[in-house]
Amino acid sequence: MSHPHNCCVYLGEDLARYGFGNDHPFGPKRHHVFEQEFYKQSLQDKVNILSPQTIDQSTLELFHTHDYVEQVKRQSKSATGYLDQGDTPAFLGMYEAASFVAGSVCDAVDRLVNKEYKRAFIPIAGLHHARRNIAAGFCVFNDCGIAIEYLRHKHHIQRIAYVDIDAHHGDGVYYSFETDPDLIFADLHEDGHYLYPGTGSENETGKGSAKNTKLNIPMPPHSDDDTFMQAWDKLEKFLLAHPVDFILLQCGADSIKGDPITHMEYSEKAHSHAAKRLCKIADTMCKGRLIAMGGGGYNHQNIAKTWTAVVASMAQITY
Repeated sequence: MSHPHNCCVYLGEDLARYGFGNDHPFGPKRHHVFEQEFYKQSLQDKVNILSPQTIDQSTLELFHTHDYVEQVKRQSKSATGYLDQGDTPAFLGMYEAASFVAGSVCDAVDRLVNKEYKRAFIPIAGLHHARRNIAAGFCVFNDCGIAIEYLRHKHHIQRIAYVDIDAHHGDGVYYSFETDPDLIFADLHEDGHYLYPGTGSENETGKGSAKNTKLNIPMPPHSDDDTFMQAWDKLEKFLLAHPVDFILLQCGADSIKGDPITHMEYSEKAHSHAAKRLCKIADTMCKGRLIAMGGGGYNHQNIAKTWTAVVASMAQITY
């Protein structure tokens, strides 16, 4: 079944619930500020809005270990303690909320593979720090990693590109697929000497048969749009040299100037450019199939303007 629009966006309370309380940088308002700006710009006329979808435990366990998923379920009921060394606090209903994040991404995968849409955007997603057996950096389930395994197990799509322009290195994805030659990984992030998680140096290019299938570009603090564009050209050349059948983009807004926890200084034009270029690459390389996930971002104004710019680019609207 095809739709009048080639892009869909997931919006709803089930996604907004993923957060660590109103006082935490990763709180429920992140979804709402995006949603308000989305309607203010009348983007609902250019894309289809879909409801968040959940996921079953066996799909979560394509990426995560059974023991870890069980731990999340337990702590989701008790809402006590941390899931890692002190970054990611448990909250009531956490298992369900994180399942809606991963479920919406997998639902988008199904719809793109079934040719209902060419592109999809999920604002609360891109939780790229969680490892297979532990949470990290506000990330309970790694929806990016789950999507990669889901594409392979359910749809038999092996060659996938994961592109990440969040200020933080996508370490949970990188290390989970470091030896996997079919996961093309390209990540522009603030240099780990200055920012969590401290990984992603340029000599991290994959291991074994996956050597040179990974590209890490650490960016100096205070990098602006010009610096981004230069690095992006390098990233694009790398992608074009490694054809894939599906593209995932983590477009965290914490690399935009004015974020309270990073030192980057892009404008939303950087993210709009990345989305536009990836749409073009996806159209030539993999039937247009591109999923963008909101990722980080802790300045609400930045979230609103950056994610709407990404959606506008994916809906092929020119400003």
